[in-house]
Amino acid sequence: MEQKTSEFDKVLGAWDILVIAFGAMIGWGWVVSSGNWIESGGVLGAAIAFAIGGIMIFFVGLTYAELTAAMPQCGGEHVFSYRAMGSTGSFICTWAIILGYVSVACFEACAFPTIITYLWPGFLKGYLYTVAGFEVYASWLIVAIVIAFLIMIININGAKTAAVLQTVLTCIIGGAGIILIVASVVTGSVDNLQGQMFVGNGTGEAMESIIKVAVITPFFFIGFDVIPQAAEEINVPLKKIGKMMILSVVLAVVFYSLVILAVGYILNPAEIVESQQGTGLVTADAMAKAFGTKVMAKVIIVGGMCGIITSWNSFLLGGSRAMYSMAESYMIPPFFAKLHPKHKTPVNSLYLIGALTMLAPFAGRTMMVWICDAGNFGCCLAYCMVSVSFLILRKKEPDMARPYKVGHYKFVGFMAVVMSGLMLLVYCIPGSGGSLVFQEWIMVGGWSLLGVVFYAICKRKYKEDFGKLIELISDEDAASLMPEADDEELDVVIDAAIDRVLSSMA
Repeated sequence: MEQKTSEFDKVLGAWDILVIAFGAMIGWGWVVSSGNWIESGGVLGAAIAFAIGGIMIFFVGLTYAELTAAMPQCGGEHVFSYRAMGSTGSFICTWAIILGYVSVACFEACAFPTIITYLWPGFLKGYLYTVAGFEVYASWLIVAIVIAFLIMIININGAKTAAVLQTVLTCIIGGAGIILIVASVVTGSVDNLQGQMFVGNGTGEAMESIIKVAVITPFFFIGFDVIPQAAEEINVPLKKIGKMMILSVVLAVVFYSLVILAVGYILNPAEIVESQQGTGLVTADAMAKAFGTKVMAKVIIVGGMCGIITSWNSFLLGGSRAMYSMAESYMIPPFFAKLHPKHKTPVNSLYLIGALTMLAPFAGRTMMVWICDAGNFGCCLAYCMVSVSFLILRKKEPDMARPYKVGHYKFVGFMAVVMSGLMLLVYCIPGSGGSLVFQEWIMVGGWSLLGVVFYAICKRKYKEDFGKLIELISDEDAASLMPEADDEELDVVIDAAIDRVLSSMA
């Protein structure tokens, strides 16, 4: 039988995997939303809520870890769901995750120039029009388009170039966060925590407030899943890929939780309320108070700006690889499967997503919030389908080579399906705190309709070739895409920690 071989250059190392996944999860939210989290759940309550949200993603991440190591092909979810559910299930799962990636990339194109307005109040020049209550300015559009173009070019120049950018910016984000955390220890006070440890009177109300925050926290962890999309470009032992994904989730949980605690340790309840009603950048105001100068607030804002770029960069990488994988298997037009002759990147897919990110700012930031929420729904649907695929393949193909094999797989799979299913319900149930509004449902419906059109046309045109190339790669060829697993000390430590957590939970 004909076998597919990888056309990508293997340029990504273990550190690249970690910063791509971590950088995707740590965006702008920790700068603009910390006040909302504290007001909703309290300082300690919100930190606990993020730990709970991290546990939800932890189970989903474990299913990704096993499946990525077993099937290290470009496309990730596309390959997993095809092996478990066939071409129709694979199409739905991959089309959903592409919606998530593209929507976030478009949102970040609008978020970046918005941050500049915080740093430079006189930045907005040349009023053009208003859309959905948002005023669009020429200077705002120009910056968004230029940055979108540059990020597209960086990704076209290769995954390694994108990873270098990710490393630099992630270090800046981490540095800004660490400065805030250390400053809170030195200048903060336990007295500031009085009255804001938890929200509500009594244990029952406190737990209710924690859950209210916990149900939205998984949305801040979306991004670790970009790693499977670039699996064929990773030059790391198969077993280690999954561990780096899990480690990135753990680091994101720790980062978010410590930032929340630091803000609460520096600002008292009245100051948080004042900051919310003023700039809305509670984290930045906490930094300014800790150092006694507003200049330091800009350090946090710059960190948030870097977070926008890291998320944007990661989702552009993930979205283009997902489109390439669908095109290569004739599920969408093969035009999107073209690789750059020199850099071996899916250039046409990158051109399309890059063009969309350059056009998105014209729609205004309010509409981009709707698109982003619709995209998060797509990510959650894909998570659920991958979790189901994990369980199906354990039953259907128990002897599949699994370089990274999750223990207590029934428990892990069940929890992953339940957790991702709950995330979907949050979007669907009115009043849940994350339910989609009418405009967002229209966008989900429009994307779904476009998918139906592609599915029908390609299914009719390519017939038996529809999805064919996914199954042309054997288990042996998949394993040969990367080096064998090694026995480094870090692997042993992470294995032991994961086993202890699963054993205690199960």
